[in-house]
Amino acid sequence: MSNRDWSKFTVRINIRARRSDLYDAWTTKAGMEYWFLRSCEFVDAKGYILDEEETIRAGCTYTFFWHGYTDEVFEKGEILEANGQDRIVFRFGKAGICTVRILMAGDEQIVEIEQAEIPTDEHSQFQYHVGCKTGWTFYLTNLKSLFEGGIDLRNRDINLQDMLNS
Repeated sequence: MSNRDWSKFTVRINIRARRSDLYDAWTTKAGMEYWFLRSCEFVDAKGYILDEEETIRAGCTYTFFWHGYTDEVFEKGEILEANGQDRIVFRFGKAGICTVRILMAGDEQIVEIEQAEIPTDEHSQFQYHVGCKTGWTFYLTNLKSLFEGGIDLRNRDINLQDMLNS
């Protein structure tokens, strides 16, 4: 295991959906709350809070809150890039830089997230490499589930702790 690169990982999933819909799922408050977050706030560089359907851009900051956790559990970060079509890059708190790509493969889209620049100390290996990879695997599965079948797999019960789906 000593040859493992703990500083990054990539998770991918195929989804039958329009690219523009998948891009909106990552770049609007409404989109992020549909498949990923309990609550989300995007603020532009001038301090303006973006509306539900307003698309993020480089320089925006965010605050993320998840189902299954209290408001004391949140993440703050910055949008580094949002190209309007198929690529979003954001700083994911202390856990590194996330790059989301939406790629075409046949008649399906591939949603790929690479998390890089993860600190490599022992705590970060578990918390950010293993923990985030597990989380992204679930949330990409939920994205696919919602887009292809309409079923939301997230745990919304704050009393159920240590669940894969929250």
